[in-house]
Amino acid sequence: MLEVSNLHLWRGHTHLLRGVGFTLKPGQALQLTWPNGTGKTTLLRCLAGFVHAEEGSIRWRGHDLSRRRDALHRDLAYLGHETALKQDLSAMENLRLSCAMRCGASVQAIAQQLDALGLEPGARERPVRSLSAGQQRRTALARLALWDAALWLLDEPAANLDAPGQSALCEALLTHLRGGGSVLVATHQPLALERADNRVWTHPSVAA
Repeated sequence: MLEVSNLHLWRGHTHLLRGVGFTLKPGQALQLTWPNGTGKTTLLRCLAGFVHAEEGSIRWRGHDLSRRRDALHRDLAYLGHETALKQDLSAMENLRLSCAMRCGASVQAIAQQLDALGLEPGARERPVRSLSAGQQRRTALARLALWDAALWLLDEPAANLDAPGQSALCEALLTHLRGGGSVLVATHQPLALERADNRVWTHPSVAA
């Protein structure tokens, strides 16, 4: 599904990604637990198209992304450090808006996904700016699941989540993997995905 080969990327004068390569197939998760400053976030941003590598290739479903970036964008869901929620809209309004533009999920489906991620009903109609960081993170994770994208790129997805929230996150990831989706995660602490085809990659200089 996703094939990355010999990826090189510089940040200023720093050679950050050095010949990075891996494959990610349907139903597989790959967790990057690289040390700080070695390019975890940069790799995700490169795959999402926010930054561009100087060398190497990225292929999605056989398409070279240097020529067909749109081939990945329709199948991609990205969640970085920021939740990208509209602060003056409620959680429900944010999800209804994003789903209207992306997947057409019903209000019932949205509510069910918020149930699964543990966002209590009383918080769903409040402006996002009044929600806690953990509640905002749960809303953003619900958006990922609703979009039904094949590839999830997640940068520290468990940030600000309590223990029940982390459990709900892992269940969402397992559901996505069971459905044939793929997940690439940058994280300091590996997520508990023991029931999945899951690899933990500890350093970019070591083979994935």
